[in-house]
Amino acid sequence: MKQLFDTVSYASSKIVTKTYSTSFSLATKMLANSIRNDIYNIYGFVRFADEIVDSFHDFDKKVLFDRFSEDLEHALKHKISLNPILNAFQHTYHKYNIDKHMVDAFMNSMHLDLHKKNYLTDKEYKAYIYGSADVVGLMCLKVFVKGDNNKYEELKDTAMSLGSAFQKVNFLRDLKADHDVLNRSYFPNTDLNNLSERSKQEIIDDIESDFAKGLSGIKKLPMEAKFGVFMAYRYYHQLLKKLKKTPALKIKNTRIRVSNPKKIELLMRSYVKYQLNLM
Repeated sequence: MKQLFDTVSYASSKIVTKTYSTSFSLATKMLANSIRNDIYNIYGFVRFADEIVDSFHDFDKKVLFDRFSEDLEHALKHKISLNPILNAFQHTYHKYNIDKHMVDAFMNSMHLDLHKKNYLTDKEYKAYIYGSADVVGLMCLKVFVKGDNNKYEELKDTAMSLGSAFQKVNFLRDLKADHDVLNRSYFPNTDLNNLSERSKQEIIDDIESDFAKGLSGIKKLPMEAKFGVFMAYRYYHQLLKKLKKTPALKIKNTRIRVSNPKKIELLMRSYVKYQLNLM
């Protein structure tokens, strides 16, 4: 029975979210039940693609990625996949009429991670972020507005800014792993071996600008999504605060994180702000 298989597929995406990201999982729990599973489905899809290019070092990543891409195309076309993660994603893709170019842009950025090591220009950098983060924000926005195209058009720029901010925080936090393990450098015109305070501050200023724009959009989200997205914003903003306090040369040798007690504190404080409309 397809319905039973779909249930297993949705549960698989939820497990992937909870296993790979406690922070995103916590924020997703704050979404309304009516949209929560679809966000799990999107996260499961993007996480699997990302894991192929970032983690499976003992295997031929290109072969795995090409197979995943083929399975994705089959799932979107035929509305079924024996890969439960792709089966769950195709359900959300069709349910909310997610634009195919968003999926293609995301997969293109992931494909770049198979071979591209340095982003030398702002154009390359922005194109990568658009595919790896902005379109993920847009996919989620499709779910949040539940097919309201006018609301989607109103909020799409702020959703992209929030996606960009999250991704850039990840880049700054993961400098050591990206540079030393994966041999990648995303920030253009930046010497990561000798990261200066000036370069660090320029990156942070750019992220704060994205956050400010993203927050303005969060305030206009439907009630079903607002608190969960605000919680994700608060978590990443806390990471940025810690990165600001960390000396530039130390960032590359220290992976900044937010402790579990601090996450709970953020949750409680965020809830109070949300209830008092102080966002």
